Amino acid sequence: MQLNQRQVEDFDRDGYLLLPRLFSVAEVAALRADANRLSSLDTDGVQRERSGAVHSILHAHEIDGATRSASLRALTRTPRLIEPVIQLLGDSRVYIHHSRIDFKSAFEGRTRSWHQDFGTWRREGMPAAHPISVMLLLDDAEEIAGAMYAVPGSHRHGEVIHRKERGAGFHNPLSVERRQLTRLLEVRKPVPVLGPAGSVVLYHCHLIHGSGHNMSARDRRQIHIVYNPVANQPVRVEKARAGSDASRSQAPIAMGRDEDILTAVEGRAGALAHPLWPAMSIDDNTRDGALYH
Repeated sequence: MQLNQRQVEDFDRDGYLLLPRLFSVAEVAALRADANRLSSLDTDGVQRERSGAVHSILHAHEIDGATRSASLRALTRTPRLIEPVIQLLGDSRVYIHHSRIDFKSAFEGRTRSWHQDFGTWRREGMPAAHPISVMLLLDDAEEIAGAMYAVPGSHRHGEVIHRKERGAGFHNPLSVERRQLTRLLEVRKPVPVLGPAGSVVLYHCHLIHGSGHNMSARDRRQIHIVYNPVANQPVRVEKARAGSDASRSQAPIAMGRDEDILTAVEGRAGALAHPLWPAMSIDDNTRDGALYH
């Protein structure tokens, strides 16, 4: 699918774009079932809260590994996600830099302090702030359940200072420096990113965002996928971050079919071999980085 000109302009202005109900009830149910299956595993790819509740599941899009998921791998290659991403990037040769299934368990899911994502990737050797993140809602996003908050237009400020701040979110040892954040929030009002399950959010890697505690009686699950141009893949750095969750492959991915999510659940995933090039056009239609959510 192609974004229309209004959607492209909204993304450029705000740094994020909500696409309601992009995936069907059946597709969301299949992905949710696989997320729940993976959450029961005892492996390094499943990260947990202090209480033992699942925080995130890594590398589910990979072709091998304990946390691999055929349905999530198919999701990452659907035209509904890839086409808008490469339209915004203007580059058809993209790879998946990172993916995770993000959990906030009922009553337990912790806050994620205000941060940008690119700082982490820059410290891992990524040359430029080109990645675009995709977030698929597996549950309705509600404020009480710890929905993501975004600061519209904050991506236009470029990379901001991050420091260890007392009282910052448990999963974010680095947060946007308080004085800088205070000044920014005086001119740009944060908004909750709300929508029904099946909705997708595209957002810029400089967007300042965070989320609150899950105070609801139900889990909040989301899938995050980071697409990056192959030409912008990380270079080797002297002091790489321990426990990096970057993908093991930077090869350009091939486009699959929208129906592959459901056929993958039945073990009949189609051959994901449709090339992305040539590039699609956009016609009418003192710094430290923070960790992820």
